[in-house]
Amino acid sequence: MDLLGDEQDQWEALKAWLRHNGMALVAGLLLGTIGLFGWRWRQGHQVEQQQGSTAAYEALLQSFDNPDKDAAGKTFDSFIKVHADSAYGPAARLAYARLLVERNELDKALPQLSDVATKAADEQLRLVARLRLARVQLALGKHDEALATLGTLPEGAFKSVYAEVKGDVLLAKGDQAGAVAQYQAAQASRQASDAALGGQAGREDLLALKLHDLSAVAAAPAATAAPAKATP
Repeated sequence: MDLLGDEQDQWEALKAWLRHNGMALVAGLLLGTIGLFGWRWRQGHQVEQQQGSTAAYEALLQSFDNPDKDAAGKTFDSFIKVHADSAYGPAARLAYARLLVERNELDKALPQLSDVATKAADEQLRLVARLRLARVQLALGKHDEALATLGTLPEGAFKSVYAEVKGDVLLAKGDQAGAVAQYQAAQASRQASDAALGGQAGREDLLALKLHDLSAVAAAPAATAAPAKATP
């Protein structure tokens, strides 16, 4: 066997293959390098964006402590223009809405809560926003809108508090029987739940007080209407 001849033939074949395919090979390596660099750049860019959003969100929350009301609003508007589509967008709207409620600017809080309630990607945030929106609507006397916002009671950890707020709305509308039914549903749901929410004990006491007060009101007319016994 002529090993030298075989090696020469293989070398000539390799050179011929490189002449035909060398540029494609180099291009493939170059594209691969560019792709790796691009991936790393995107990763770094995303981290920078995330860090920028975090810093901007912290600055926004700090601005809410400013006694100048206009300054907080301007900071919020600037933040939303840039970060509305980030994960901090809905959180910023909820925080700003809370500030507006504390300032008793309820009408201004409505669009912020409505935006999160309908557009937030996170279901839990949507549920929280709907609940807060309904409470603001209740405070403004928009009872039917509040009931529409609450809609069908959600399952899970929010079921009891939704029922309680719905009871508050019905009570404000003068529907005491409906309110009692919702308060009882909220109480049963809370007692059956294995997961304890923060501040649950206090809310349980408040819910029991609401039921007690309604029971006392319902019993009062019956006691008043009872005929007095004739004196012999």
